[in-house]
Amino acid sequence: MVLTINVAVLLAVIIVLRLRRRTEARSRRDEQLTVIIVLVFGVLVAPTGFGQGILNVVGQIAHSISNTGMP
Repeated sequence: MVLTINVAVLLAVIIVLRLRRRTEARSRRDEQLTVIIVLVFGVLVAPTGFGQGILNVVGQIAHSISNTGMP
């Protein structure tokens, strides 16, 4: 039996666990590590279908916001 772990899923679990901690207990290095983990997660998820769907939604929202500001 072979057990495989998707790195993106593992990083998502780590992110959720790190963000559940209280903000007051975090040091600057701890916050920087969280940012790095989130960036790596984004790079891993971006080429997937899920990542492309998020990109489309965010693009549509940005487009609609920019159009509402135009006269």
